[in-house]
Amino acid sequence: MASTNIETVNSGADKAKLAGCALLVLGALVGFYWLAPQGVILQWVTLVVGLVLAVVLFLTSYHGKVLTGFGRDAWRELHKVVWPTRKEATQMTLYVFGFVFIMALMLWLTDKTLEWVFYDLILGWKK
Repeated sequence: MASTNIETVNSGADKAKLAGCALLVLGALVGFYWLAPQGVILQWVTLVVGLVLAVVLFLTSYHGKVLTGFGRDAWRELHKVVWPTRKEATQMTLYVFGFVFIMALMLWLTDKTLEWVFYDLILGWKK
């Protein structure tokens, strides 16, 4: 049985950084609406600058570093994927379309057969 060590880091500095992120996002939103009489450009500059500062502050926290590491690992794994060639992708797409067409035809035939059995044979409702 393997032992797992789970380490959580909740330092005061990280909590302060996350609180600062929340305050920056809130400040950006308040500034956006508060500066409405000043003009649209100033509103958007305030919003974008506040959000960018919040993201930069978040990325310096522990959780931001974990997210960045996850993104790097995901990108590395994405490069390991063997993508299909154009010919393979086209063939598979045609197989899917063919299967969908055959299934639609089969369901339509089943529906019409059941309609004929119930309405014409059992109930006697001729059209």
